[in-house]
Amino acid sequence: MGENVVLVYLVVCFFVFLAGFVDSIAGGGGLISLPAYMIAGLPVHTAIATNKMSSFMGTSVSSFYYMKKGFMKWRICIPAVFGAIAGSWMGSHLALLISESILKIAMLIVLPIILFYVLRSNALKGNEENTTDVIDGMLIFKCVIIAVVIGVYDGIYGPGTGTFLMLLFTGFCHMTLNDAAGTTKAINLTTNITALVVFLINGKVLLPLGIAAGVCNMAGNYLGSHSFASNGHKIVKPVMIVVIVIFFVKVLTELI
Repeated sequence: MGENVVLVYLVVCFFVFLAGFVDSIAGGGGLISLPAYMIAGLPVHTAIATNKMSSFMGTSVSSFYYMKKGFMKWRICIPAVFGAIAGSWMGSHLALLISESILKIAMLIVLPIILFYVLRSNALKGNEENTTDVIDGMLIFKCVIIAVVIGVYDGIYGPGTGTFLMLLFTGFCHMTLNDAAGTTKAINLTTNITALVVFLINGKVLLPLGIAAGVCNMAGNYLGSHSFASNGHKIVKPVMIVVIVIFFVKVLTELI
């Protein structure tokens, strides 16, 4: 990181703060924070590992807040968390076998479909008409499957995990926006912890920068989670659209 340590810290911490705000509302904060670490000159594996450190700290704040607000339904979250651990564990091993370019090409196909769904869907407008707060075996089963599949994705690549979870919980499971947000946070926190443990064991985390950025991420998550609680249906959809577009441009640029 050389002589520009202070500048690196300022740049990374600013963008990680912004990432925390976005992530607490609609997920996808990694689309902002991970490039910041890489622009700062960190090697790819160190950037991913250190990003997991700050993401874990920030997601802990929003997860605790959503839990206090009663957005986490434990009959759903507990089995989903176990699914997320299994998925993230499998994904981290699959990452060693799957070409990164193949994954990115797949994302270029999937992202426009997701964006079309977000633009057309009423699930993120705060309309509770087609949602359910009834917790039955089928809903739990769906949530566990989603946790495993997205956990695998998070282990392989990561950015956009929270966004995908929100879309699936509101659109496929017809959960209320609050319940979807709470379940998303429980799963996202789990996948962050699982990956962070692996990276810490392998000595890939740059702890001083990770902790400093983590504090900023916590501040962003705190502000974002409070904004969600008061204006969730107004904020979540436009933020999610911006995140998906940024993600698409980022992947396309990397391929080109």
